[in-house]
Amino acid sequence: MTNHTPKIRLRDVRKAFGRKVVLDGIDLDVAKGESVVVIGGSGTGKSVMLKSVLGLLTPDGGAIEVDGESAIDVSNDVRARINRKFGMLFQGAALFDSLPVWENVTFKILAEKKATRSQARDIAVEKLAQVGLEADVASLYPAELSGGMQKRVGLARAIAADPEIIFFDEPTTGLDPIMADVINNLIVKITRETGASALSITHDMASVRKIADRVAMLYQGKIIWAGPVSEIDNSGNPYVDQFIHGRAEGPIIMTAKA
Repeated sequence: MTNHTPKIRLRDVRKAFGRKVVLDGIDLDVAKGESVVVIGGSGTGKSVMLKSVLGLLTPDGGAIEVDGESAIDVSNDVRARINRKFGMLFQGAALFDSLPVWENVTFKILAEKKATRSQARDIAVEKLAQVGLEADVASLYPAELSGGMQKRVGLARAIAADPEIIFFDEPTTGLDPIMADVINNLIVKITRETGASALSITHDMASVRKIADRVAMLYQGKIIWAGPVSEIDNSGNPYVDQFIHGRAEGPIIMTAKA
């Protein structure tokens, strides 16, 4: 890999479910150490794009590369090796209710037998400290945590194995504006401290403005605009302008679903 090889590279990625085309030729790069946020309304294909990169879905066409290596139609061993580079903060934190916090944080490490239980607990306490949680939180269960604390634990789990790339799926969903800003600040802090690349999907513009280096907008299966977050207010794209200001009137037509 050269310094110019993107950590993640998508070219002409296509995915349809029956007659419904969801991704219609996606081109996107995430450079080393860069935070890219993909915006777009509900149902525009953001999650399908993310799942395709993660290997949870197989695109119908196009190329997805991680560090210059194809991530499509690869062996299980290659897929596992690629996935070891990844960390993930899920939309709803997605913690295991039956496990204490420390086991949630180090679930992947324990599953891969990368540490003893004692070592894993120490790792969990260290990662919890990085997201602003005290050591005694390690012994609690998810049901004993507030929504904001659960998100922090989810973030600690995302960085537990020191990933090169972190994915953020709607990281501020369900949080009040103040806690959302706390989580956004933590995301910026963590990515800078670890040097990890980040690929996020969200429709929360406060989050976009805080965590993104570069923004791409997905609409009708295509990236219709991409650029530095500093240019988003002057994109010259009417679809982007309508979306970032949350206007009902404009070229984006929202259809009501039963």
